[in-house]
Amino acid sequence: MTNDYLITEKPFRALAWFSFPMIVGNIFQQFYTMVDSVIVGRFINERALAAVGASYALTNIFICIAIGGGVGASVVVSKHFGAKDYTKMKSAVSTALIAFLLMSIGLSLFGLLLNRKIMILLNTPSDTLSMAMIYLKIYFWGLPFLFMYNVISAIFNALGKSSIPLFFLIFSSVLNIILDLFMVTVLHLGVAGVSLATLISQGVATLISFFVLVRILKRFPSETVQLFSEREFSRMFKIALPSILQQSVVSIGMMLVQSVVNAFGSSVLAGFSAAMRIESICVVPMIAIGNAVSSFTAQNLGANKEERVVKGYKASNLMVFFFGLVICFILELFNTSIIGVFLGSHGTAEALKVGENYLSFMGWFYCIIGIKMAVDGLLRGAGDMKMFTIANLANLFVRVTVSVLLAPVFGISMVWVSVPFAWFLNFLISFYQYKTGHWKVLNQLTH
Repeated sequence: MTNDYLITEKPFRALAWFSFPMIVGNIFQQFYTMVDSVIVGRFINERALAAVGASYALTNIFICIAIGGGVGASVVVSKHFGAKDYTKMKSAVSTALIAFLLMSIGLSLFGLLLNRKIMILLNTPSDTLSMAMIYLKIYFWGLPFLFMYNVISAIFNALGKSSIPLFFLIFSSVLNIILDLFMVTVLHLGVAGVSLATLISQGVATLISFFVLVRILKRFPSETVQLFSEREFSRMFKIALPSILQQSVVSIGMMLVQSVVNAFGSSVLAGFSAAMRIESICVVPMIAIGNAVSSFTAQNLGANKEERVVKGYKASNLMVFFFGLVICFILELFNTSIIGVFLGSHGTAEALKVGENYLSFMGWFYCIIGIKMAVDGLLRGAGDMKMFTIANLANLFVRVTVSVLLAPVFGISMVWVSVPFAWFLNFLISFYQYKTGHWKVLNQLTH
């Protein structure tokens, strides 16, 4: 396909072509974090799995900041690309890389200094705290690689080249798995080996992807490029900040909810952590579709094709319900076997039961997060961020409030009962904003 297929091909075909590499790539990205948990659970012990799981709630916030920043950059780059203003496009790219590199270094220092205090505040079980600290210290040293990789991948997506990040994710995933097994089973480094494997694989993928991006950008004719543009940064920040919030809502909620789960002990935490790893795979298609809608919306609004945005949004919902049915079928039939892969022979009956119950309940509701992500993606791509932000704050409020108030009284199941209600409330608010047509007014004002 040509570079501008998002604004020329039929919406369903364009979105499917664009989102498929993102789905496969993100599955690989989640797959190697899942493999971390499998290797830890099977080759070390259940407490180590609980330690990595306890760390995940904190580390995922930083991942979501990186993804949200990348989305902000990609929307701005997409609009310039759709308008064929390659000079501004390149300036936006260099501005994004510089800004988010500096941000990642600052957040890395923050994490290194405060991770122990945060984990204690989250009621991390004492028998897993020391291992969680080892894992987190190494993780935060590698945070700049994580940030730069996600921003570079978002820029590739903005240019319509979503297949390129797929190749790098497959490469880094395979490398990570090999290093995991070597460092845990041969060098016996425990959770430190798992964290080192992730740092090395992401670092290598980031460096290679940067050089590939530079080569691709050279193909687009342009005038003198401003390396850091305050105007482009301001435009990115206005989109990235609510986008970071949206991407982080689930993770912030999970971190706060984590303190509730932690209070039930390391066995419950291990089962819950295993289920969370599976959920991270289940939501991949939905997140990818939402991000695809963002780029699709931004490019078509940049080309002043509002009618295609509506058609693309309807096409995205068809994709969501297809993936929702597939996920439901798999989880309802195979939840016991899937959780067993993580816990192995070391797993307790309590851990297994918690994981099974979570997956069998949640399997019916992933289509809700899909339709939420699709409409959120349209608003984000259009730069219509006010109600978008309110919707995601409402999502966070419901999840945390229900979990904190009801789980200690009615049991751990209240943690996951709150999730579909929060997703649906988010969808209703965002869909209402979409129907007002305010996103069209914003586009007309910027042209």
